[in-house]
Amino acid sequence: MLLGICAALVALLWIPASRLQLDESIESFYAQNDPYLLAYQRSQSDFGGDEFVIVGYEADDPTSNDELEQIEEFSGKLSALPGVRAASTQDLASTLRNPRAEGLLRVLFRLPSTERALLGLSRRVLIGEDDRTVAIVLRLEGEQDTTVPRRETFRQIRVLAREHQPRAFVAGEPIQVHDMFRYVEQDGRILGLASSALLMAVILIFFRNLRWVILPILIIHVTLLWTKGLLELSGMKLSMVSSMLTSLITIIGIATVMHVTVTFRELRDHHARLPAYRITFALLAAPIFWTCLTTAIGFGALLSSSITPVRSFAVMMALGTLLVAVACLLILPGGILIGSWQVDPGQPIGEEWVVKRLRRLARWSSTRPKRILIGTVILIVVAGLGLAKLTVETDFSKNFRSSSDIVQALTFFESRLGGVGNWEIAFDVPNELDEIDLDAVRALSDDLRSLKLADGTQLTKVISLTDGLDLVPRIPDDEGRRGGLFGRLPRFKTPTLEERRELLNALQPEMETSLYNPETGRMRIVLRAREQQPAEVKLQLIDQVETVSRKYFPDAKATGLYVLLAYLISSLMADQLVSFALACLGVTICLAIAFRSLRIGLISIVPNVLPILLVVGGMGWSGLPINIGTAMIASVSMGLTVDSTIHYLTAYRRARAEGDTHLEAVEAAHGSVGLALTLANIALVVGFAVLTLSHFIPLVYFGILVSVAMVGGLLGNLIVLPVLLRGVKTETPAGEPA
Repeated sequence: MLLGICAALVALLWIPASRLQLDESIESFYAQNDPYLLAYQRSQSDFGGDEFVIVGYEADDPTSNDELEQIEEFSGKLSALPGVRAASTQDLASTLRNPRAEGLLRVLFRLPSTERALLGLSRRVLIGEDDRTVAIVLRLEGEQDTTVPRRETFRQIRVLAREHQPRAFVAGEPIQVHDMFRYVEQDGRILGLASSALLMAVILIFFRNLRWVILPILIIHVTLLWTKGLLELSGMKLSMVSSMLTSLITIIGIATVMHVTVTFRELRDHHARLPAYRITFALLAAPIFWTCLTTAIGFGALLSSSITPVRSFAVMMALGTLLVAVACLLILPGGILIGSWQVDPGQPIGEEWVVKRLRRLARWSSTRPKRILIGTVILIVVAGLGLAKLTVETDFSKNFRSSSDIVQALTFFESRLGGVGNWEIAFDVPNELDEIDLDAVRALSDDLRSLKLADGTQLTKVISLTDGLDLVPRIPDDEGRRGGLFGRLPRFKTPTLEERRELLNALQPEMETSLYNPETGRMRIVLRAREQQPAEVKLQLIDQVETVSRKYFPDAKATGLYVLLAYLISSLMADQLVSFALACLGVTICLAIAFRSLRIGLISIVPNVLPILLVVGGMGWSGLPINIGTAMIASVSMGLTVDSTIHYLTAYRRARAEGDTHLEAVEAAHGSVGLALTLANIALVVGFAVLTLSHFIPLVYFGILVSVAMVGGLLGNLIVLPVLLRGVKTETPAGEPA
């Protein structure tokens, strides 16, 4: 009956689970009142969408007629793709040939001096300093305005780039963000299957029984399907952070079923099948319930975050954790009792040797309490000092392997065109511009071009409205020249500001509108910087640009996808300390209630916090920066390591209730629960090894660091927790979970 209910729930939620989508919005990683997000949204409103893709390649002589024709042809193919705003495409051919200019004005823009000025404006945008590198800048339509998904537009751009001779490279913040989500989605699916297969192989080696291999994998995937189905029905979406969902549910599911497997196998030595199941259920129902509840509370602490994906992750992990318990309740009875095929799990290879070593470890730790406590304090202090050395990764290319297309493209543009880090500085200006206003903009532009950090880092391109206006040449005077030999020849004059604006709009219709909005009284200067820079350099450059700009315009604010990506990890980490503190408090209270002892609750938090401090502090000491995959490692690890603590405390308290001394109870817990914890950790670490193959580097770090945290939690519960339990004087089972 229970299996039938489980199958019915799977059938009901199968279709909703398959419809669950990934939210690929970077903006969602910021709090709604974050100043950088507000500045970005205001810029989008004032100047329109600024999502650009850059296609570049090497040409022999980009300014020759033959090359300009080839550029024009290639640009036309790219502009014709669905999702590309054709009228906004920028390329060297259209810039130098000025197809919109007519008559005498066309002649004026073909003058060598004007052509040199146009080339200067195009440097590091459409042509490299080497006079060989060519770039075509494509402006994307809004996702709501196009008939095809954004990923299809990117796919077709890359197809044309690969077919082009010579090969062209494709980059830009939108495509970088797309690749990040694409790798997360693909690797999450492929590596999830590979990890499950590897886990099955390890569990099969341990117990040599397919029934007990299938059960945990079935529970994991049923839980994932239910979780995704309920998320879809509630209107939620997966996010970048949600890529950890499969891995974390796998940890919880494997650990839970491993306890059932070890306990049932031991009971089968002395009991028939049904009594062994009933005793297993009686022994483990309470700790499994409290494990799932405590873990859910630990993840629920992330609801304190102001970041939408983090709150969504908190909901889905709390939900998934509780559904593990439901899946166990519906699947394990039938999985254990139905059929006669391979009923009993086999004895793990080397079990006696492992149990003997665990019991020896119990005696060792019990005879050296002071040394262990002193060593623990030293480790905490050293790890705490490492926290001050933590750095944040803002080099977007470090999220991908060096062999990936996006890193190769970034390297190409960084070395030849000054990078693809497009951003801006925006500020208020009068609704009616005059020469004084433009002089301030011109002076600011010059200061930004000369801005240089102590290490020599500077902006690689600065484009303002004054750059376009200053390109407009002297124009014919309508009055002409009267009398004399040359009376019929036109007279030239310096155009007025209004005439310059009209001419600029005729030649480059989008330049003024993309830089100045007279209705809102807003102007911006478009900037470019290298993406492949250390975090502190990138953030310092943004800060210095704002500082210089506020000398001219006090309200100036830097914004753009480049800025959002630079502060992305900082945004994710902004309230992680609060979330971690709430997770510790919630876990402590839950354990105190479970064991009806505040002292037990306080003691139990130590072996869970210790491995987290060691992992995060170790990142600081080793120089490993925090990235999008490790920003929440503390809160995530807290939700995982508590499983070991609850099962260990349950076994220890039960042994004390039977009259064992502290040492005897510790040895008993090491020999039973310690075995299950050790086997579960071995299986999970081996399974997580698959994550090291990911194309997305944050997933690699996540797999490694979570494995280290789990092993650290295991050692904390097997070495530190027994020492702390010496201070618990009660000898009765009053604190066993109910």
